[in-house]
Amino acid sequence: MKCQHCEKPATFHITELTDPSGPVIVHLCEEHARVYLSQDNAGSPTNALAGMLAKQLKLEQTAESLAKLDKKTCPHCGISFAEFRQAGRLGCPYDYVFFQSDLEPLLLNIHGAKLHRGKQPSRKSGSPDRQHQMIQLRREMQASIQKEDYEQAGKLRDSIKKLEQENEAELPVDAPQIASQDLPQDSPPGAESA
Repeated sequence: MKCQHCEKPATFHITELTDPSGPVIVHLCEEHARVYLSQDNAGSPTNALAGMLAKQLKLEQTAESLAKLDKKTCPHCGISFAEFRQAGRLGCPYDYVFFQSDLEPLLLNIHGAKLHRGKQPSRKSGSPDRQHQMIQLRREMQASIQKEDYEQAGKLRDSIKKLEQENEAELPVDAPQIASQDLPQDSPPGAESA
C-alpha cells in the first residue's frame, strides 16, 4: 500500500476513531507520519493520541542508526544485535554488558524499570563479567590439558576455584550450597543440570 501523500510505501496505518461519521484510516510513509504525528493541536484528542504514539515509536531513531546497531556484534559469543532482535534471546552473559546501552531503553519500555523487582534465584551465579571470566578460564584450562601443559592447567584450576569461592562467599545465608563437581564442566556457571 502506498502513502496517501506520496508514492513511497506506507509503513504507518493509523485509524482515527474520533470522527462522528465513523473511523478514518490514514496510510502514511515514515516521513509523512512524522509530520502527521508531530502536528501541534493539543486540544484535539486525536493529536494527543498521536503524540503519545510518536513518543512510543521514537521516530527519531532512523533506519540508518538501526542498521548500524544491528551490525554490532558481541566479541565473545558472536551474536549480533539483529540476531537478538529476531530471536529475542542473547547468546552469553557478557551480552548484557556489551549491549547494555542498547538494552536499557528496551527494558524501560517493556518493564518500566531497569532493575528487577521480582523473585531472585536462590543460588547467586555472580556478575556477567565474572561468569564470562570463569567460562574463559575453563576453556583455557581445557586447551592447556589438550596441549599437555599441566602446570598451566593447574594454575587455571586454582584461579577457577578462587572465583568459585568468591561466589560462594556472596551467597545468602539460606541459599543451598552446590559443589562445583555437581555441575557439568562445559556448561556456563549458573546452569544447573536436570
